[in-house]
Amino acid sequence: MRIEAGEFRGRALLGPAKEAVARPITGLARKSVFGTLQAWLAGGAVADLYCGTGTLGLEAISRGAQHCWFAERERDTVDRLKQNIAALGVGDRATVWAGDVPGRLAGWLEALPRALDVAFVDPPFEQAREWQWRLMESSVFVPLAGHLAPEGLVVLRTDRRTEVPERLGPLGVALMKTYGIMTVRFFAAEAP
Repeated sequence: MRIEAGEFRGRALLGPAKEAVARPITGLARKSVFGTLQAWLAGGAVADLYCGTGTLGLEAISRGAQHCWFAERERDTVDRLKQNIAALGVGDRATVWAGDVPGRLAGWLEALPRALDVAFVDPPFEQAREWQWRLMESSVFVPLAGHLAPEGLVVLRTDRRTEVPERLGPLGVALMKTYGIMTVRFFAAEAP
């Protein structure tokens, strides 16, 4: 896995350990997603939830994000994430939240020094297939919506077979793209 563009273009990243459930986003899909997000990244604040070893958040930093908050539960994966952050020398632009995202996200978000411009929600595909959407809405998407900048986006990646509501709290799907087996939904705040 490599950074696709920006300050660290071409730099290699550690991937998940072999026993981890790997679901890396392909280069073409990543290029398309970040092409859509470029205006939000310059000097932006980003969260990368279910981040694995940090591919999306580190790409965002490389493309100009000021800071990224990474959230991951698996201890070995968090260690690899920290190695990637150190290898790029971006420790001052990265914060790692280790723990269960639905259980701890609201508390983590309360400590943010600024609103988020982009929040990636990138769970393992099989986990997202089993999500109870009302529970995820209240524990993940509503807290994110409350900490988004006015024009901020929540970017949800799932496999294309996963049925996702068009609205999650105050967020609605503004754009949807499908790449092979995955679908990426861009949620934005909707007027009441």
